[in-house]
Amino acid sequence: MSQKEQDKNGILYVVATPIGNLDDMTPRAIATLQNVDTILAEDTRHSGGLLKKFGITTPARAYHDHNEQQLAPELIKRLQAGENMALISDAGTPLVSDPGYHLLNLAQQAGINIVPVPGASALITALSVCGLPTDRFTFNGFLPAKQKARQKKCQGLKTETATQIFYEAPHRLTECINDLNEVFGSDRHACIARELTKIYETIRTGTLAELSQWLDQNSGQCRGEIVIVVEGNHEEKTEDGEDQRVLEVLLEYLSPSQAVAAAVKITGGKKNQLYKLAQRKHDH
Repeated sequence: MSQKEQDKNGILYVVATPIGNLDDMTPRAIATLQNVDTILAEDTRHSGGLLKKFGITTPARAYHDHNEQQLAPELIKRLQAGENMALISDAGTPLVSDPGYHLLNLAQQAGINIVPVPGASALITALSVCGLPTDRFTFNGFLPAKQKARQKKCQGLKTETATQIFYEAPHRLTECINDLNEVFGSDRHACIARELTKIYETIRTGTLAELSQWLDQNSGQCRGEIVIVVEGNHEEKTEDGEDQRVLEVLLEYLSPSQAVAAAVKITGGKKNQLYKLAQRKHDH
């Protein structure tokens, strides 16, 4: 596409909105939403209060998981005709566990100018206050709703050394923490960040075992929007985790000392490190 053709196109703004406290709305976000031709909102009824609060009268159109495939081509044509649009989600930064990928992908292919208007993000907000390492982290979105699939997903993340971030529905919070506790180990540190920036904001840290016990005693905490942040795996192991995997299998059939001796012969790992790991597993 030539520069002249690009100049005829409208602009697609990706606009972050508050995750709870409306005072977190940025002046730039307000100005953008006031000046575009159309606002694409995940739920126009939900966003209606936000738009009214800031005197934004721009027409809003529903754009969500159920209509994005059908609606996106039409929106691209309108952008190519010179219309400016803003994409917002119900809360936070669009496309982070929210609709929008299909439209953004088509817009890029069509040479549409895409402009981010940054602001709040629940996962970054939780990460900033969790007290866990922030130099490397992985965002996993929502874990599977079914326990078997959830535990399988957790098993795949068990040896990851980066900090792990999840979103979770309130009615599955206790089950999720219990599964993480079982798969990752009870001494893994974690944080439950609930209702961030809202009246009942709660940030609770501790081991997964402590958080599981806390939820059992405080069922009222299983409400609202929830982010879970979990410490990465820092157990001593070889680069690919072979020592640990072999030892875990052997411990199902042998005593700790026998399992360590067999693991050393199989993997060539260090006896002292394997013994410490076996003892830790045995204690739990």
